[in-house]
Amino acid sequence: MADTRAVLDSEEYPDTEVQKDRVLTLEEWQEKWVNHNTGFHQEQGHQLLKKYLDTFLKGEKALRVFFPLCGKAVEMKWFADRGHSVVGVEISELGIREFFMEQNLSYSEEPIMEIPGAKIFKSSSGNISLYCCNLFDLPRANIGKFDRIWDRGALVAVNPSDRKRYSDVMLSLTRPGFQYLLSVLSYDPTKHAGPPFYVTDGEVKELFGSVCNIQCLEKADVFEERHKSWGIDQIIERFIWIYLAERRQPLGAVPPVATRGQHRIKKKAGSSPSGVARHSQQ
Repeated sequence: MADTRAVLDSEEYPDTEVQKDRVLTLEEWQEKWVNHNTGFHQEQGHQLLKKYLDTFLKGEKALRVFFPLCGKAVEMKWFADRGHSVVGVEISELGIREFFMEQNLSYSEEPIMEIPGAKIFKSSSGNISLYCCNLFDLPRANIGKFDRIWDRGALVAVNPSDRKRYSDVMLSLTRPGFQYLLSVLSYDPTKHAGPPFYVTDGEVKELFGSVCNIQCLEKADVFEERHKSWGIDQIIERFIWIYLAERRQPLGAVPPVATRGQHRIKKKAGSSPSGVARHSQQ
């Protein structure tokens, strides 16, 4: 594996708290699905997850994998096809139904007794279970613990004021030895209100660093033409691996890197930022 390690604590944009009071309601998220305003969905799946999938799974069998704010992520079927058990949570019933329809999977649905008004959708094969409810209500359903968490489009979608609450829920759902892959974004937050929200390296460390090691595996320039409507000209995805602090052997046998120091990715005209892979994924 190429050495794609990167140090956290890169230089942040000057106004990192400009989005802190921004709030989207659950109803607004549901409206996005009704109006097909789902540019965050990736029809081909996440390419960096595909790149690191084997090392993420480490050859282990029958893992429980959690997808927070799952939408209709095609990656859920990737894990299920490998024999793992997938659990997701999504507020939009439409998004969940579209997942099963687009993946040609039959399913059943039933109410979640512990959460009034909520439902669970289960594939006929039994290895995909999607909960339609508020993520913060999910622990009441006693869904158990997980070996892996794939967080793309979840932490960056949660209202900034709810991030600590969110990370507490995520950590409460993990088994010993868990692996957590997280995708976050860097862009000038004074030009785009979010979501997706700008999440700094410092915030990732604040949320998870007290009990976990944190390693940035790769950074990628994910700017697309549609991002111009946000008023920005650069957006960097940071692909972060989170694991229990007592583990000393990082993902793919790459030695851990220091979590202190500073550097900034600078984009040159007509090229990707130095040291940054180019992907069209956000």
